[in-house]
Parts: sequence; structure tokens; C-alpha cells
Amino acid sequence: MKKIIDLISDEMKNAFEQAGYARELGKVTLSNRPDLCEYQCNGAMAGAKQYKKAPIMIANDVAARLSDSSVFERAEAVAPGFLNLTLRNEFVGEYIKNMRADKKYGLEEVQNPAKIVIDYGGPNVAKPLHVGHLRSAIIGESVKRIARYMGHQVVGDIHLGDWGQPMGLIMNELKARRPELVYFDEAFTGEYPAEPPFTIVELEEIYPFASKRAKEDESYKADAMACTYKLQSGVRGYRALWNHIIAVSVADLKQNYERLNVDFDLWNGESAVHDRIPQMVDAMKEGGYAYFSEGALVVDVREETDTKEVPPCMILKSDGAALYNTTDLATIQMRMEVEQPDRMIYVVDKRQELYFEQVFRCARKTRLVQEDTELKFLGFGTMNGKDGKPFKTREGGVMRLESLIKEINNEMLYKIKESRETTDEEAAATAQVVGLAALKYGDLSNQASKDYIFDIDRFTSSEGDTGPYILYTIVRIKSILAKYAENGGDVASVQNGIKAPVNDSEKQLMMALAKYNASVEAACEEYAPHKICAYIYELANAFNHFYHETKILAEEDESKKAGWIALLMLTRDVLETAIDLLGFSAPERM
Repeated sequence: MKKIIDLISDEMKNAFEQAGYARELGKVTLSNRPDLCEYQCNGAMAGAKQYKKAPIMIANDVAARLSDSSVFERAEAVAPGFLNLTLRNEFVGEYIKNMRADKKYGLEEVQNPAKIVIDYGGPNVAKPLHVGHLRSAIIGESVKRIARYMGHQVVGDIHLGDWGQPMGLIMNELKARRPELVYFDEAFTGEYPAEPPFTIVELEEIYPFASKRAKEDESYKADAMACTYKLQSGVRGYRALWNHIIAVSVADLKQNYERLNVDFDLWNGESAVHDRIPQMVDAMKEGGYAYFSEGALVVDVREETDTKEVPPCMILKSDGAALYNTTDLATIQMRMEVEQPDRMIYVVDKRQELYFEQVFRCARKTRLVQEDTELKFLGFGTMNGKDGKPFKTREGGVMRLESLIKEINNEMLYKIKESRETTDEEAAATAQVVGLAALKYGDLSNQASKDYIFDIDRFTSSEGDTGPYILYTIVRIKSILAKYAENGGDVASVQNGIKAPVNDSEKQLMMALAKYNASVEAACEEYAPHKICAYIYELANAFNHFYHETKILAEEDESKKAGWIALLMLTRDVLETAIDLLGFSAPERM
């Protein structure tokens, strides 16, 4: 189904052509003066020089061809040469009726679907998720959902940090505390215990303790590095212990991501590519791409067009150890072999842009990817406190993600109990749904690359551009539909009965609905969930204006009332589909 702006432009292009002017001059845009008209065309201004005519003469010629248009109620030429356009109610109503009949409300899926891998999440195992992990998870999940909805084949990969020095630090501290554990007996040949010798709570205490001590005690640090070497060399007990660490950590991570309504298709980590690194490095040497510089193995990734310094991409440190660069490159190689994607999207803190520029250039130069494989860095800004600095706890530490979720849920629980009578159980369940909407919408309504202020009072408000406001709108629609059914109306039989609008607020609601396909398409093409937030906020405002202007259930004309109910059902369905693309849902009551 064509976008409404394209249908309007087609009508205008035909008029330009019929008047003897170039079709391309008929491009239509939303009016920048909505008090005067709904759409506008500035083509007459652009064509004045080409046709050596005053713009107003061209505009008048075109307007004359639109006098009996089935699209425009009014096409008015205005000095010095603008065309002010107002749509026919019948045209708008027919477009919305066709939206209702379409399975994706007028959205056309992409004609050439791509295979896409999205790298988002990136937590380290054995450490709790903190607020720094929030944006990658929320943005990545929404980008994934939008791309899938558009028809692309999408694979989400968490890309765990599960192989480096942190593993050695944990194992070394476990060895110091519990040297009797069978995993440290390298002569042991039996079966290792099925149950891990620690809980996630113990793991989360062990790592920061060991990390702090390693910074203060060189001998302790050396022992930890020895443990890392044994793990990576395949020493049996250390691998078994590592498997326990992964199992306990991943189970905890899944619970935390589930609270955010975020999931991954792949739970791969750096460990997944460890064994392929030597062969990849050898190929880089043999291909003449990698060379030694001050003892380290590097690949020069400078380009002639560079206007700033782009350092070489380091592949191995001077001691032969691999780096994040190395595992990221090996991961790209593995993804190309296993997933064979057309596109890889990395949802990462924007401060890592130079790092990923180096990695992407190195991957291309060393032919780890095909020439037409797209490598996309989707950098996001920081979530800041009201002081404008990265968000911290009151004590100044990094807040755990589950603490942030709990804080916002408690705020929503308080507001829900204040607003209406409800059971504790229902209030708590609703608070979780609305709290997630407040958190996700508060984040996603900002352009990803921009920093934003986390303001719990604003995010949880039921007024303004917030998640709760969107949900209140959906719940209000559901309530009207329920009352219509209680009063004997048959909701199912009227859902296709959308008619031409009979008042201005109804028309404005329809015109907001009509922008759905263009908004989702733009959000997908630009990796921009904030465009969907902007769309649903506009749609929610349009509905609430219509609701306050129109006595829907009190309308005595049953045919008119049925048309409004059908319009409400479509509005509800579009809003619920759109918030699902953002990764949250609406309750039945608030």
C-alpha cells in the first residue's frame, strides 16, 4: 500500500504534467503552516527559472487542473507561488479503510530482505548488569524488532565478555578461598560436579574484590594471569570451572534481560572465536596486511581521504596476547562464515566510534568481509543524571540495572495506588508493565546518538511525551470499546466500518494514522526508534483531541457511532503494534 504522501504527490505530479510542466516539480510536503492548509507544494517556485514564468502563474495553471480532483478538496495558489492543499474527507477515509484491511496497516515490507546480525548487549559474565548496559539493550532490541517487522531476517547476538583476564581473576580468588576444589587438582581425571561451587551472588562479590586486589598486589595479579593462561590453554579443570561461571552468569543475565523484554538469538562470547584467532592472524601476516611495530602486530588502516589521525589496528600485543580488536575481528570472520549476513550493526557507546572505525577498516582490508557487506556503527549517547553527568547512585557508584528497574517500578506503583482502588497484586503487575514503558520510551524517544537526562519524575508522568501517557491513551481506547460492547454493541461486526471523517478532529486522527507506514519505514532505514516514538506521540495526541471533541458513546446516530468505534479499534491496533516495536506493551487497566 502506497504511503499517503506518495499518493498525494502523484496527484500533484499529474497536474503539473497536464499543465505542461515537469512532473518532478509536483513533490508535496506537510504544510509548515497547518493553520492555513494540510499539505503544500513549492514546485512552482522551483520551476520559475526553468520556464521563465512568474511562480504564481505556474501555480495558477496547476491549481486549475485540480479543480475536480478526487484527492484535494482545495488546491489554492498563493503568492508568490505556493500551492496550499487540503485533502478531501472521502480520500482520507478511503485510505484509512484500506489501512484497516491491510495486515500491516499499509506498511509494505522490503522488496529485497537483508540478512542482518545485530551486536548489542555486550555484558561481562560474573558481573551484574548496570545502567551502562541499558541503552545498548533497549536500542538494539527495538532496531531488531523494527527490521524484522519490515521483512528482514535478523539475528541478535549478545557478544559476552567471557574469556579474558576477568575469568582468571575469579578463578584465582576461588583457588585462594577454596583450594580444596577438585577443579584445581590437575591430576584429577574423574567427572566434575554437575552443580557449580558458587552462586551468582558470590560471583558478583568475588570479581570486584579480585580486581581491586590485583591492582594492589603484583604477585596476585601474576597468579590471576596464570589462571587465565590455563583456561585459554584448555586445562581441563579450569575449563570445567569456566563452564560453571558461564552457566550461572547466563542464567542470571537472561532473568535481567527478560525484565527489560529483551532477548537474543545467540549467546556467543569472545570464547566462541578463541580457537580461530591463530589461523586468522597467520592469514593476515601471509597476506601482507599485518606487520610488527614496536613488538606489536598491527594492520595499517589509514586512508588517503582521512582528515584526522586513524592509528593502526593492533592485532596482537608485544607479548603475543590477543586484544578486544582481535576477538572482534575473529567474530566478524565467524559471522561471515556461519550467518553470511549482508549487514552487521553494532549498537555501542558512541565514544567507541574510532575503535570500531579501526576494526571495520581492518576487516575490509584483510578481506574478512565481502565488498558489499555493510558494517554499521550505531553509537549511542550516555544516560545522565540531573547534574548532566553519567548516571550514578546517591553514593556515587554505578547503579545496578535491577535497582534502576525497581526504582522506576516503585514510583509507578505509588502513582497507580494513588490514582485508583486496586488490589496489591494487580497494582504491582500493572506497575511493572507501565514502569517498563516509562523506562524504554524515556530512552528511545531520544535520538540514539544524543545524551539524555534520566528524570524519573518526568519519565513516569502520565502527561506529556512519556511512556505512561501513551499507555493511558491505549487503555482509554480499550475502556471505550469495552463500554460499547457492554451497551450491546458488536465490536467485531463494525471493525471494518470506517467512514469518511465528519469533523476536523476525526480527520486529524485519520491523517495521523495515515503516517504509520512512512514512520516505520523511516525508523528502519535510519536505525531510529525515536521516529516511532514521535509518531505514536502525535497519534496519541490526535486521538485524545478527538476524544475530548466527540461524544463517541453518546452519539445517537448508530451508523456514525459504529464508524467511530471502527476508527478507535484501528488506532488501538496501530498503537499496540508500534509499542511492541519499541519493546513494551499496554495493560488492560491503569
